[in-house]
Amino acid sequence: MKKVLLFGVFFALFGMSAFAQEEEAAAEPVTDEELTQYATVEVMTSLYVEDKTEELRNMILNNEVIDGGARYNEIKAAWGDDAKMAEAEVTEEEKAAYQVILDFQNSLQQSVVDYKTKLITDSDVISVTVYNKVLAATKEDPAVKEKLDSMVLEIKEQKDAERAAAKEDGTTEASEDGK
Repeated sequence: MKKVLLFGVFFALFGMSAFAQEEEAAAEPVTDEELTQYATVEVMTSLYVEDKTEELRNMILNNEVIDGGARYNEIKAAWGDDAKMAEAEVTEEEKAAYQVILDFQNSLQQSVVDYKTKLITDSDVISVTVYNKVLAATKEDPAVKEKLDSMVLEIKEQKDAERAAAKEDGTTEASEDGK
């Protein structure tokens, strides 16, 4: 029982220490470097979403079974209604192909959450403390939010230009790193 009590006290003190550090960090003004780190995470996440959206688009348009966007839209309109599926003459093969696309589409939101969480917790881009500090500052101070928005726009334009140049050069960049 004594060990359990000591264990509980240890974690309570540890939690209070972490809370005090978070409060201390939140009291300090947000630096340009911290805003840049936060903006970079936002841009990397945005680029990841663009890549995944393009992947979904290609899954639909280049699907040999469904044969393009028009048939995809027919199946989508009939999906879940057996009478409409029969009327549209949706084959079992098309159902399976559509389900693969649907599963991918349904996994996108969680994929984005996982990607952003990994950027915040497991990367050198930003720390959890800095992320939370900037997030709180943007909610409290419209000027910080405005400055962050302009930084995000600037970094996004730069990354888009880099990606366009890479496409022109015939090189590809990995979507996993969001660059």
